[in-house]
Amino acid sequence: MLPREAFDRTLELLRKHHEWMKTTINLIASENVPSPAVREALTADLGNRYAEGWPGERVYAGCIYIDQVELLAMELARELFKAEHANVQPVSGLTANLAAYTALAEPGDTMMCLSIASGGHISMGKKKFGGTAGAVHGLGVEYFPFNERRMNIDVDATAKKIAEVKPKLLTFGGSVFLFPHPVKELSEVAKEHGTRVMYDAAHVAGLIAGGQFQDPLREGAELMTCSTHKTLPGPQHGMILCKKELAEPVNKAVFPGIVSNHHLHAVAALAITLAEMFEFGKEYAAQIIKNARALGQALYERGFSVLCPDLGFTASHTLVVDITKYGDGGTLEQRLEKANIVLNRNLLPWDIREGRHYKNPGGIRLGTSEVTRLGMKEGEMGDIAEFIKRVVIDGENPERVAADVTEFRRDYQKVHYAFESATQAYEYIKVH
Repeated sequence: MLPREAFDRTLELLRKHHEWMKTTINLIASENVPSPAVREALTADLGNRYAEGWPGERVYAGCIYIDQVELLAMELARELFKAEHANVQPVSGLTANLAAYTALAEPGDTMMCLSIASGGHISMGKKKFGGTAGAVHGLGVEYFPFNERRMNIDVDATAKKIAEVKPKLLTFGGSVFLFPHPVKELSEVAKEHGTRVMYDAAHVAGLIAGGQFQDPLREGAELMTCSTHKTLPGPQHGMILCKKELAEPVNKAVFPGIVSNHHLHAVAALAITLAEMFEFGKEYAAQIIKNARALGQALYERGFSVLCPDLGFTASHTLVVDITKYGDGGTLEQRLEKANIVLNRNLLPWDIREGRHYKNPGGIRLGTSEVTRLGMKEGEMGDIAEFIKRVVIDGENPERVAADVTEFRRDYQKVHYAFESATQAYEYIKVH
């Protein structure tokens, strides 16, 4: 392909993606749609600049306004999360976790966290699996005992394991995070054994900011990491919030340890997101959870094995469904995508011992952050559940369902819980 053809083809694919997004129901729990103001920040000239180091102590000149933006983002983060210190330089949630490991533990130390099958993130993985904790930072990894019926950490069994293993670090949080973790109970046990405590809030940071989930920094966590584009509806970036005494080791772990330049346009976009959450976060986070529970109930009533029905299905934005009655997660993920319903396959805690693996697991994961951002409420969750049923249970042609999904989506093209803008959620903005 000639250079001009490649140029034109790339721009054409970008436009096609935007047009497709206008017609889909996106239920990926780790995604969201940012406001037009956040998108504007991501196109700014800051993305072309360098600002290595701390505001006021940069390696580069030209940071007069960049410094002010970063200091503003830090101030907003501290106030929103009631944290003593905020570092907004990690370029992702994974790099935030790696910096936290560096600040709190040494290679060769042991960390306790969730297994991948029980909802742990790859940044918590063992060396043999190529996970960040083991393969990059050299931590030994032990798993929290897990209560599969309640989809949460087993407090009594974990307390005993902490006493036996004496890990250097406990890491709460994960990629499948239905209910608040027992941070308070186990932090007290951790202190008795000299164990540090951190909390990966990548999925639930927006719920915490909105006061609708647990508050880990008040429950015993010394440090909280997060990505900034899930329930916190901002740019793809990362952040660390911690106690004042950890500020210096965290800052050094981030720079020069983990990042060089730290994607300055994303820092500006994060500042805008944090301002939006101050104004709209409580209402937004509450509606996310209402929608998740309503979607869980609607799926359950239509015959789906949604996990934890006796617990209201979820206390977060996420649902997990055992889909084995109808096929495997990988196959059904593809069928639903053809129907313009975008979600992801997901391991169930018992999949590995039953011979399933991540490519074709027994579960699917759904999240309500993005559909809520588009203004959908509990009533629309029944419509979404019916679309999913038509594909998975009724075996209807996905292309036929896709046409109905497209029609359904016509009324939901605006970003809600953000400052007013004439630009629609997935509008392609041409700048060349």
